[in-house]
Amino acid sequence: MENKQHWEAVYQHKQPDEVSWFQTHPEYSLALIKNAGVTQAQAVIDVGGGASHLVDRLLAAGYQDVSVLDIAAAALAHAKTRLGAQAASVTWLETDVTAFKPPKQYALWHDRAVFHFLTEAADRTRYLEVLNAALQVDGQAIIATFAPDGPEQCSNLPVERYDADKLQAVLGADFSLLETQSEAHQTPAGKVQHFFYFRVQKNT
Repeated sequence: MENKQHWEAVYQHKQPDEVSWFQTHPEYSLALIKNAGVTQAQAVIDVGGGASHLVDRLLAAGYQDVSVLDIAAAALAHAKTRLGAQAASVTWLETDVTAFKPPKQYALWHDRAVFHFLTEAADRTRYLEVLNAALQVDGQAIIATFAPDGPEQCSNLPVERYDADKLQAVLGADFSLLETQSEAHQTPAGKVQHFFYFRVQKNT
């Protein structure tokens, strides 16, 4: 509940374009989704998607089975309001990802916002259990985290920072790393934050 209260407060006191992770055009995510080869008919889930504009871009590109998961109802409300009538074509899931019970399996899991906040090993283990359950066989995940030279905190919370070797060690043999991209993200306040994006595939 503490995490939920934190993120509800963030989106109740700030507009989506005021948070440090805001992107008008999520170009790295979209490029990696294209590289994953997911068809418009396959199921895609954006974990921690909240008020992100990725869902807008996916709908505009013709994706027909899009889900957005976030712990904060206030974040999801921003996206629903922005999308208007289009919001009815999205599955909105208000829950903590570590407690998520996937209603089906997905071809693609996208997470630009959650994994690096899991600083406890038990939370990372539960995340991976959910990820395994949520992805179909040979499904892919795109996970973005702060790079080793990225911030040590975000939204006043500690984070874990990753390079490819560290992420692969956490993911273990269940996933293969297919692609890594680096991003120098400029925040609305004009600061630069270094991210890594990892595209991985479920092996079994």
